[in-house]
Formats: sequence, structure tokens, C-alpha cells
Amino acid sequence: MDAALTRWEEVCTQSPALRFVDICLRGVGQVMFQDNPLSGALFLAAILWGSLAAGAPHVFLAGLVGVAAATLTAMWLKADAAALKAGLYGYNGVLVGLALATFLASGPALWVYVALGAAVSTVAALATAGALRPLGAPALTAPFVAVTWIMLLASYGFAGLSGAGLPAAGVVAPFEPEPALSAGVASYLGAVLLSISQVFLKASLVSALLFLAGLAVSSIPAALYALGGAALAVAVAHGFGAESDVVSQGLLGFSPVLTAVALGVTFRRPGRNALAYAALGVVFTVVAQAALNVALRPFAIPALTAPFILVSWMFLLPDAKPASD
Repeated sequence: MDAALTRWEEVCTQSPALRFVDICLRGVGQVMFQDNPLSGALFLAAILWGSLAAGAPHVFLAGLVGVAAATLTAMWLKADAAALKAGLYGYNGVLVGLALATFLASGPALWVYVALGAAVSTVAALATAGALRPLGAPALTAPFVAVTWIMLLASYGFAGLSGAGLPAAGVVAPFEPEPALSAGVASYLGAVLLSISQVFLKASLVSALLFLAGLAVSSIPAALYALGGAALAVAVAHGFGAESDVVSQGLLGFSPVLTAVALGVTFRRPGRNALAYAALGVVFTVVAQAALNVALRPFAIPALTAPFILVSWMFLLPDAKPASD
């Protein structure tokens, strides 16, 4: 595996086009904190599978447009070279593309909207990183959430954009129904896997396995924390008596998955303390997810990954080391 990645890096060094592809793949991988083109490729395969299974191939294409537009914008703005190469300006863009194509009806205006949102997500990423630098906190997916919320709310005022997939009363996020699972262990495991796939707004068991594979090729601990975070989140949501259909579709588990990887692996050294800290964060992210689902329902927009952002900032700031001037 390492030899193949080394060879890939050598080829990319000689080809600007392949370097761009490499950066975009890393951008997709960075949605779950993986600076690895193979992770990105497996994540894209998972997105493609989930989109085709849902009869919405345009959602996959919107993700590609999103990561490409965000990356090109970073190049145009001459963003930090190391961060650009690691894909840190692409992950918000791919999420913007996936979200807009999921929540809004397909049409010519959608593609302009996706490209615009993805480009602005890079501007927002630069602004967020600058604003948080004195605190020593990461931007996470805040640019994605801010840009997507603004654009989804604005869609109600544009005749060329319709939000057939947007939440309505009693619905907190869109999902593609899976075949009914029997009660008990099978239902629980299904909810755990869908919590992982919903990180990319997909409700597919196959996609979830591909996402886990994408994590594992880069970081076994990250894959384990994602799986463990999803398992804990589903158990907590059921324990608190959350709506069964919402839990079973992974709609209360996707933000906790990101929290688990962030607090357990990415920003803290893995160990017993990190495990306990991540578990506490996961539990509170379930609560935050439910709270934001309710708070945002009158606006008919989804919470997206806002619960993950808020809880992760809360848990990371005590350890943060402000940047020195």
C-alpha cells in the first residue's frame, strides 16, 4: 500500500492534471480527516453507489463539481500550498455539492448554485480559519454548514430552485429507505452503518462499508472510532427514546461519528483518556443533534453537521494552543 502511494505521488509530481486529481481525492478524504487519495477514491465509490441506488446520479456529479470548484478557487486565491495539497480546501466543497443536490431539485440553476456554493465555501474556510487562529481551533465543517444554510434558505426566494428534499414538519433530514430490517441486533447494526453513510448524506449499507474501508486504508483507529462512535450514538438515541425511524436511518448518528474521529484520533493522541473523552463528546453530540433538529425545524432546513462542529469546538478548546503572532 505504501509503495503504491509513493508511486502515485511520484506520478503526480510530474503531472499537473494528476496533481489536481490527487488534491481533489484528498479533499474528499478530508471530510473524515483522511489526507489519503485512496481514502478519497473509496469515499467517492461509496457516494457513487449510494447515489445510483437512490436513483439520483446527479448527486454524485454535484459532489465532484463541488470539490473541483472549491479546489480551483483555493488555487485562484493562492491559498496555503501545504493545506491545498492536503485537500483542506476541498472537503467543504464536496459536502456543499452533495447537500445542495440532495435537498434541491435537479435543474440548470442547481449546477450554478453548486459551483457558486463550493467556491464560496473556500472563501468561508479561509475566513473561518483566520477567525479561529487566535483560539487555536480548527474550522472543521463550519464553512460547509454556513454556506449551505444560507443557500438553502435563499432557495425559498428563487423560482428557479425548489426544495422538494428539504425538511418539513416532523422530518429532520432526507433519507432513502432501505429494505426493512428485523428488530433486534440486525436493526441496531443497520442503524450503526447508516450513521456512517449519512456523513455523506447517503443511506446505504454498502456505502457505509466502503466508507469504513476508506478509513481503514488510511487509519485503522479512525475506522474503529467511527464504528464505535456510531454504535454508541445509536444506543444513546434509542435509550433516550428518540424517534425510531430517525435513529434507524442514521440521522442522529452521523455527527457523532465525526465527533468520535475528531476527538479520539485526529486532534488527540489515541489512548484511554482520548477514548473516554470521545465517548463523552459522542453522547453530547446526540443531544446536540436532537436539539438543533428541533430548533431548525421552523426554518425547514437540516442541522447538517452543526452538532459535530459545536460539540467538537467545545471539547477541543480546553486543549487548544492559540497561535502566536
